[in-house]
Amino acid sequence: MKYREIGFEFVELMPAKLEDGIVYISMQFATASHLCFCGCGEKVVTPFSPTDWKLMFDGETISIGPSIGSWDFPCQSHYWITRNVIHWAPKWTRARVLEAAGEDDAAKDSFYGLASSTAVTMPAPLAARSGLVERGRRVFRRLRDAFLKR
Repeated sequence: MKYREIGFEFVELMPAKLEDGIVYISMQFATASHLCFCGCGEKVVTPFSPTDWKLMFDGETISIGPSIGSWDFPCQSHYWITRNVIHWAPKWTRARVLEAAGEDDAAKDSFYGLASSTAVTMPAPLAARSGLVERGRRVFRRLRDAFLKR
């Protein structure tokens, strides 16, 4: 069953069992979780950060943006949450998903300063650790891209 209107609940910790049609929001951990609104039962997690999703709360309703695309799920659901209403969007092509993933990576690199020369701006021990982090990010990107191409 595809949802049109949803509810929300502010929680400290995510419940072990999520209920259909409810977005659980943990301000302490800056994240929200819900079961995919297409009805497939997959758990969707949206972390809040300057380079991820944003939560808007007007005292009565929630909005989460940008859109939520469940590209790793068989359903491939894509929707926005605006004032407790689900706005369904078209599915994206694999090429568009990969393009958006690249844009997300670039935004994170830019925001967190990973695209700049870390060896010049950080003390040596931190720069060495940053090199490990960057190598890990590259491995993660290759694995993610290989998975998304399937």
